[in-house]
Amino acid sequence: MPVLSRDFYERPTLDVACALIGKVLIHDSPSGTASGIIVETEAYIGESDPACHAAPGPTVRNAPLYGPPGIAYVYLNYGIHFLLNAVTEAEGHPAAVLIRALMPDEGLAAMCRRRQVPLVTVPDAATGLCRGPGNLTKALGISLRHNHLDLCGGSRLWIEAGPGAPGPIAWGPRIGIRVGVDAPWRCYVDGHAAVSGPRPRPASAPAVRRRA
Repeated sequence: MPVLSRDFYERPTLDVACALIGKVLIHDSPSGTASGIIVETEAYIGESDPACHAAPGPTVRNAPLYGPPGIAYVYLNYGIHFLLNAVTEAEGHPAAVLIRALMPDEGLAAMCRRRQVPLVTVPDAATGLCRGPGNLTKALGISLRHNHLDLCGGSRLWIEAGPGAPGPIAWGPRIGIRVGVDAPWRCYVDGHAAVSGPRPRPASAPAVRRRA
């Protein structure tokens, strides 16, 4: 399947957050290829979003957010988990989509080994392996060394066109944050076993928020 182009990411962040559902995240590591279908994302948009890392303005840490779209922004959360984001919108307009959960696909043995859980061989039985943004990076072997990588090709980490959303798409409040909790910018496959956190279903998708 084709790798997602730069143009895919150079759009309003909420559009990208929704469009990423059903796409495939792939990491080709020395220990083997692992991949999963994206089933949950979260949008973080600009310096006016208190939950976005761009809220304090440009820093060394958040530099990828101000760069070109389609770049990986990976950071260590609470000193424990690495979180993977895809930078969106035009260069200089800081925004990104956090990849929150995957339905495991290829490389189940490597994922189980990294997560230190018993081996599973059937994807449908592995829904917990990549449930939550910290679990999915651990399962796929993603860390700070993947920060700044180009997701549009030329690196060991990329996102490509997939089978499409494996169910109806819903929106709800972002989770795991202390500020900006009212924005319904978490997008997920409603009722899917690999989705993390609560699953409220608003009547409609949030209005598209333009560049900050």
